[in-house]
Amino acid sequence: MWQTLRQIARVGRISEAPVGDGGGVPTEPGAEQKIRAELLRVLGRALAVRVVDAGSCNGCELEVNAMSNPYYNIEGLGIQFVASPRHADLLLVTGPVSRHMHGALHRTFDAMPEPKLVVAAGDCACSGGIFGESYASCGRVANVLPVDVTVPGCPPSPEALLQGILRAVRRGA
Repeated sequence: MWQTLRQIARVGRISEAPVGDGGGVPTEPGAEQKIRAELLRVLGRALAVRVVDAGSCNGCELEVNAMSNPYYNIEGLGIQFVASPRHADLLLVTGPVSRHMHGALHRTFDAMPEPKLVVAAGDCACSGGIFGESYASCGRVANVLPVDVTVPGCPPSPEALLQGILRAVRRGA
């Protein structure tokens, strides 16, 4: 163990520096505070997001989960995922709405308090994707619920999802 500690002291930090590519990830100093202040101005508290998979292939869910990792750190921005729609300010829907999820999606939306914001994430949620409308699918989320913001992509990147969430919050202001 001492050998490992000596090596750490001798070599120093060997991780890569964060990339400042100008994407949706706040890289400039103070960006996190600006986003947190805007959320507090609009909502008066942190943003609670309820994620509903309405019939997707789970590609979008992988990117939604990636937003919680230390690189994107949405909890540090004041955005948190909640399990109950009664605590949610924003509904993030992925996938085309299957006929079996139609009723559950409506019940989730109805259980949310005002203001109700809806973000459709991914090509399938925005346009129906390769599934479209059929005997098993209602198609895009806008066919079932009023959608505030759409985030295209198959799957959309975490930066695009974060930008879509922030657009919805600004629109709801």
